[in-house]
Amino acid sequence: MSAPARPHPPREPAGTPAGLGFAALILCATVLAYLPALAGGFIWNDSDYVTRPALRSLGGLYRIWTEAGAAEQYYPLLHSVFWAEHRLWGDNPLGYHGVTVLLHAAAAVLFALVLRRLFAGVPSLAGAEWLAALLFALHPVHVESVAWISEQKNTASTALYLASAYFYLGFDGDRRPRSYCAALALFACSLACKTVTATLPAALLVALWWKRGRIEWRRDIVPLVPWLALGAAAGLFSGWVERHYGGAEGAEFDLSGIARALVAGRAVWLYAGRLAWPAGLNFIYPRWTVDPSAARQWIFPLGVLAAGAALWAIRGRSRGPLAAFLLFVGSLFPALGFVNLYGARYSWVWDHWQYLADLGPIALAAAALTIAWRRAAPHFRGLGTGLAAALALLLGALTWSHCGMFHDDETLYLETIRRNPDSWFAHYNLGLAWSKAPGRLNDAVAQYREAVRSRPDFADAHYNLAIALGRIPGRDGEAVAEYRAALRADPGMVQAHNNLGLMLAQAPGRLDEAIAEYREALRLKPDDADVHVNLGIALARSPDRLDEAIAEYGEALRLKPDSAAAHNDLGLALSRIPGRPEDALAQYEEALRLDPDFAQAHNNLGVALAQIPGRLGDAVAQFGAALRLDPGLADAHNNLGHALSEMPGRLGDAVAQFQEALRLAPGDARIWHHLGVCWLNLGNLGEAEAAFRQELRISPGSPAGQEALSDVLQQEAGGR
Repeated sequence: MSAPARPHPPREPAGTPAGLGFAALILCATVLAYLPALAGGFIWNDSDYVTRPALRSLGGLYRIWTEAGAAEQYYPLLHSVFWAEHRLWGDNPLGYHGVTVLLHAAAAVLFALVLRRLFAGVPSLAGAEWLAALLFALHPVHVESVAWISEQKNTASTALYLASAYFYLGFDGDRRPRSYCAALALFACSLACKTVTATLPAALLVALWWKRGRIEWRRDIVPLVPWLALGAAAGLFSGWVERHYGGAEGAEFDLSGIARALVAGRAVWLYAGRLAWPAGLNFIYPRWTVDPSAARQWIFPLGVLAAGAALWAIRGRSRGPLAAFLLFVGSLFPALGFVNLYGARYSWVWDHWQYLADLGPIALAAAALTIAWRRAAPHFRGLGTGLAAALALLLGALTWSHCGMFHDDETLYLETIRRNPDSWFAHYNLGLAWSKAPGRLNDAVAQYREAVRSRPDFADAHYNLAIALGRIPGRDGEAVAEYRAALRADPGMVQAHNNLGLMLAQAPGRLDEAIAEYREALRLKPDDADVHVNLGIALARSPDRLDEAIAEYGEALRLKPDSAAAHNDLGLALSRIPGRPEDALAQYEEALRLDPDFAQAHNNLGVALAQIPGRLGDAVAQFGAALRLDPGLADAHNNLGHALSEMPGRLGDAVAQFQEALRLAPGDARIWHHLGVCWLNLGNLGEAEAAFRQELRISPGSPAGQEALSDVLQQEAGGR
């Protein structure tokens, strides 16, 4: 279609009864189509956008605006909205979903108002704006932007983008400064929600070219120069934040300019195809391999250029198709691979990346359908209304159905895998979800294995697979192998070195290997206090390396003075050095000052007190405190039993503690020995014999057990 070259088209009044009716219809249709989304929960990275605890105060709101890395992305207005929403409904997802759906409906209505100003003076397009708004509101390719809470940045920024366009088109007609200022302010707000809206000045120039058939320097370009500068600055800064804080760098983004052009060409056709035929929509699409030597891959970018050339050639007859093409490709440009976006590490294309770009093609489709229906109207009365209703019902039903995919993490990843079985991302995230679910650990292992099958160099999947295997009895060897695989893929993974050290430290004869892993972790990250503690624990297992262990605990406490665990472990090391019980005692007391509910520190303090003359009663009190905090602490039951056995008249109580300790740890030969001694002191030789025999079954070479059993047998023989 072509528009007449009229510099001052008549402006239609807003807020007519018909217009309000259409707006209400779009709102109701949008809410109805997205009802399943309102019942959804949080998915994937929603927790990164819903205001985190550290930012929920007024100081946090200040940080949102002043610190580039405070929130997930530097979109301060968006995160301020999330901040306010959290004040209203906390962690209830319904509120967030409701706001996103309403923003989407608002964007659709604003789209109609913008088109109303553009189409004014073209009788054949009367009503096309509302059809376009309906198509935009109900198209299922937009479900990802509306049903996914994180993408409130899409709906909010697009609503502001369209409001800005509406006021600017008003300014184009009346040249009033207040219209210009309102439009510029709304544009800045849209950039503060998502910088893809930086394309608005170019989009306005395309729209004005379509409207008048020409662009004038003073009238059209000069007023938009500040907008272009603001958009460029916001885009460059956003790209910097994406790389430095968002993880949009690394091997996945190491592409040449030619390779990026190949990605862009194919992406344009994929986005256009999903808009024209929304079948097979998915959360994660296959991330194809970019190969400039493959002739087939050049078909896509050359096809885009050919399409643009063809539309340019027919611009004299109809500017609409070329305008829609320019709006589509231009709005997509930030997401076509020429700049690094974090999501590109998983897929080159995402449905939510085309949300804004779809405005142009949808406007063209609505205009073409409206013209076609009007031409057919003399022969088929009511055809346009009926077909519009049928199309709305079809799109609404597809949207309703597609919303179900975004109900929760498990549903999202299972459905993604069904549609894209080789999605390592979906397998990995499903593994993460199932690893936290009761009884699903083996299922999580299977998903991690699928992730590393699809992407063998995926260090995080190997790492989490190792963690899951380590939680399954008898699979420590497999866990060690997966930690090593993670480190082959990413030798700088500090936590993998640390966790591998923890596993090796538990394996017989592999303590030196564990120490080597801890030292490598500290070479990579010298200020990791937890690794210093783990290295100290490993060194403390060798009597001749206690001084090294104490040095590691000291370094951990220098880095993290409020670490109760480090104070406790330092106390254990000091307790093994002759002449330093008071130093050990001080460390346990400091650990308990920092964490009064630290059961193991109470237990260790009890052990230290029991060795000091006259402090046995205090030791019993500490063992009791440990057991109140953790009744399942077998070592505390054993220590309490041992302390009670040294107190007059408390042997019966001691027996009860040893029995409870053995209920919790039946394979501990040491406790069987203590129980046997108690029975012996009580004169119950039969029970004593049974306890010592059990001790020797567990630890056949125990000299103390053999001697005690021999003594019992002699007493039994002497009593016959």
